[in-house]
Amino acid sequence: MQYALLFAESPDDFAQRKNPATAASYMGAWTAYIGAIQQAGIMQAGLGLEPTSLATTLRVRDGIRDVQDGPFADSKEQLGGFVVIDVPDLDAALEWASRCPVVSTGAVEVRPVMPPPPR
Repeated sequence: MQYALLFAESPDDFAQRKNPATAASYMGAWTAYIGAIQQAGIMQAGLGLEPTSLATTLRVRDGIRDVQDGPFADSKEQLGGFVVIDVPDLDAALEWASRCPVVSTGAVEVRPVMPPPPR
């Protein structure tokens, strides 16, 4: 079964990405984690995301487009990236989520992936 692991990172986590003193160790932990998922042969897809300060949010209400810079919701944690894994069950997905570098400073949402629509 496929699960998306959605990585919610704190502002401090995002800051570590750009800080020359911490970037190497922070990104090294991610490289090791993603490498382990790939080596296990369960990774289906995945990407890291830039911070929400670089996001653009679009809404259409009554046919009128509203475009604004930044995130839809103001929150302490931000979606920092995701991977889709193919594992036997939720327990296996939770085990992989528990190994994530930001699980102690942010959160990992584990969500089943919908099957593709029939053709």
